[in-house]
Amino acid sequence: MNLALWIVAGLLAALALAGGITKTFVPKQKLAAANGGGWTGDASVGFVKALGILELLAAVGLILPAVLDIAPVLVTVTAVCWILLMVGAMITHLRYGEARFILLNLIYLAMAAFVAWGRLGPEPFTG
Repeated sequence: MNLALWIVAGLLAALALAGGITKTFVPKQKLAAANGGGWTGDASVGFVKALGILELLAAVGLILPAVLDIAPVLVTVTAVCWILLMVGAMITHLRYGEARFILLNLIYLAMAAFVAWGRLGPEPFTG
């Protein structure tokens, strides 16, 4: 179980890192032209970059606190925050008629829920 939680947290961190780098550093016009990025055309540059920074922080928060054994509860907090972010992403993709991305966001939400549940319950980080 512990290994599965680490693998899922690692996958989520990699996804968050990729999304964060993209939203933070790729120009908004290029994002808007990408498949599934139509929503960025209506969002401000600051909002898109803020989401990117939040995703970069999520990538760090899903791994680093546990690895360094400094406030490992932040892994769970980050997973819950990722769940909220995915709810927002699903609502946004629904508004833009991008149904296939809703399924992808639902999978990411389920992964984060697994990490949050696993670290709160059966496999908490204990010193």
